[in-house]
Amino acid sequence: MDDVSAVRGKLLDWYDRQARALPWRVGPAERRTGARPDPYRVWLSEVMLQQTTTPHAAPYFEAFTVRWPTVTDLAAAADGAVMAAWAGLGYYARARNLLACARAVATQHGGAFPNTENGLRALPGVGAYTAAAVAAIAFDAPANVVDGNVERVISRLFAVETPLPAAKPELARRAATLVTSERPGDWAQALMDLGATVCTPRSPRCLLCPLAADCAALAKGAPETYPRKTAKAERPHRFGLAYVSRRGDQVALVRRPPKGLLGGMLALPTSDWAAAAPEIPGGWTHAGAVEHVFTHFSLTLQVVVAENSGPDEAIWTEVDEARAALPTVFRKALDRGWG
Repeated sequence: MDDVSAVRGKLLDWYDRQARALPWRVGPAERRTGARPDPYRVWLSEVMLQQTTTPHAAPYFEAFTVRWPTVTDLAAAADGAVMAAWAGLGYYARARNLLACARAVATQHGGAFPNTENGLRALPGVGAYTAAAVAAIAFDAPANVVDGNVERVISRLFAVETPLPAAKPELARRAATLVTSERPGDWAQALMDLGATVCTPRSPRCLLCPLAADCAALAKGAPETYPRKTAKAERPHRFGLAYVSRRGDQVALVRRPPKGLLGGMLALPTSDWAAAAPEIPGGWTHAGAVEHVFTHFSLTLQVVVAENSGPDEAIWTEVDEARAALPTVFRKALDRGWG
């Protein structure tokens, strides 16, 4: 790229006009008046947005910040309350890491987030991307913030031929060439907004792009084919049983082990999830099946129903309360079995 300054100027001018209004964002107009983002809100939003769309994350963010308006409030919350509030956002290890990080900030840093990438990286559950995002957006540090949207923009801007995921280091290096100390927080968010609203995966809106004249992929004639991707392996499929045991208006739940998939969450009791479909046990009525897709496998759960048959460790819970607290896969099974 010949003129980094010109490219930055085009994108920042576009961002000044087109920045998305997001509940966690201090927009460019507000920044010009001296307003600065709350590091807690920036960090919380970045954790929620990992593997989650903005429309899906936004109501959770609003609910969390009403219930726990500061990081010290969140640090003092009960584990079960936070896990229940997270239900439906998926990738539940994030909720455990969220609590661990909040408690570290509260107890080790007096409730104030570190203002450097290295300091942020030292917090529990904070990886390279989140540290860079918080450093840039909350503290205006010239950090190189590269998420999936940014990778797509950079791969097209430079027409990077190496397929993902092998291209990640090259994309990060090329993105770094565009980072300066001028408005680093706005720059990071401008790239994210461009990827989310214009430089979209399947049908990029190149006529609206402020960087169209600089885009090597557009010059080649097929920007939608970038980033190049390695073919994914077929996702394996597993089967299991979900037990819906009723007692009046209550259902038997269990707490999953703290480590592993859906760790620490309330759940319906289940069989193991295996490659072969299990038999329906005696004494239980089959209520149908639900399908769910996780990152690394898909799942069919046969739902079976009985009265007063919960395990010894059952947590008997009002059904409406259970629906609010259960992860999506178990909420679907409960809805199937409750009728």
